[in-house]
Amino acid sequence: MIFLYHSLFSNELKLLKAYYICAMNEGSQPTVCVIGGGAAGFFGAITCAEYIRDAQVIILEQTQTVLNKVKISGGGRCNVTHACFEPKELVQFYPRGQKELLGPFFKFQPKDIFDWFEYRGVELKTEKDNRVFPVSNQSSTIIDCLVESAKANNVKIWNQTKITDLFQDKNNKWHLRTGNGHNIIADAVLVATGSSPYIWEVLGKFHEIVEPVPSLFTFNIQHVILSDLQGITIPHVEINIDGHKLQTEGPLLITHWGLSGPAILKMSAWGARLFHAMDYRFSIHVNWTGLKTNEVERILMKQKIDQPKKQIVNSPLFDIPSRLWKNLLNYTKIDTSTLWSQLDDYQLQRLKMILTRCTFKVNGKSTFKDEFVTAGGVVLEEVDFRTMESKKMKNLYFAGEVLDIDALTGGFNFQAAWTTGYLAGIAIANRFE
Repeated sequence: MIFLYHSLFSNELKLLKAYYICAMNEGSQPTVCVIGGGAAGFFGAITCAEYIRDAQVIILEQTQTVLNKVKISGGGRCNVTHACFEPKELVQFYPRGQKELLGPFFKFQPKDIFDWFEYRGVELKTEKDNRVFPVSNQSSTIIDCLVESAKANNVKIWNQTKITDLFQDKNNKWHLRTGNGHNIIADAVLVATGSSPYIWEVLGKFHEIVEPVPSLFTFNIQHVILSDLQGITIPHVEINIDGHKLQTEGPLLITHWGLSGPAILKMSAWGARLFHAMDYRFSIHVNWTGLKTNEVERILMKQKIDQPKKQIVNSPLFDIPSRLWKNLLNYTKIDTSTLWSQLDDYQLQRLKMILTRCTFKVNGKSTFKDEFVTAGGVVLEEVDFRTMESKKMKNLYFAGEVLDIDALTGGFNFQAAWTTGYLAGIAIANRFE
């Protein structure tokens, strides 16, 4: 049963009428409120509604539209998941949540999300890097499927409904205060608000909240080597943090503000708390070749012998783009007219070092705004990952990034949302069967 309290002097009569009609139609149905209209919230709501038909399931979303992050994911194509079907391998892509997600992934993993969408008429495809997208290449395909599935299962969607307070009475009923002065009473609550500081503040009454810090960001770097190279991608590099053991590898993208691409984003995720503590000012070493130093030296010596009459500037090595190769030569003070045969030992050693240990000072970060991901949230030890229920408060569940879980790029954050939403939905349904 939902009870609503509203001032007689309110001018929000239309909204009150909608709430009132919903309440009158419920009878003795259990009421489940899902806070957050994103991927985790929708999946939890749909799953719950499918398994318990007599429940009143309501998604409460504070903005005018739902599934906003789904819409912009993957450049508007929606990176649904990642084609990694072994749970023990899959958890390795989660800097926070590895141990906790292992069990859940054995219950619902990427193969299951393939089946879920394709059963509902949405065909998915796997690209070369194992990222998974809808065949349509349109995020609207995923959004339409989720919205239609919600409607088909009588899930109500209330937009512009911000929760400002949450508390439980002696009968284990949950009271949800809204920004427009309503009080909603529910039998169970699923919190799936993503990276939401205001909800973390509300939840702080019941749960310890790990301080949120940015994850998945790019590095702001100004350096002559990178000048006028924005848009260039290097296929495989290694990156190390000066004074720390943290290391990543993968493609690197040069931007007008510094460095990005998978290698940098992985580094930012694994080092999210370290970089926050360093105020995002530190030094990195880039190995442009991805090879060991002695192997790079061997290849340079071989080139000197095999191509003595070729100009160095015109024969870039290690899949390094020609414009970057030229900037690296300029930085090592090797003249553009120099032939390989003219490369002396000092120049060769200097070139070897700039190729394998090129040092840049990072001075700040840049984020992807709406695709912003944080490390932080509800502490994982206080959640039962078999059901996603709070260990401290009965009938309170969590899914997605509201928890202290985050992942690398490539569809992993969405998979955590689908999995935790599914488990929460099943658990809520089982409670009220």
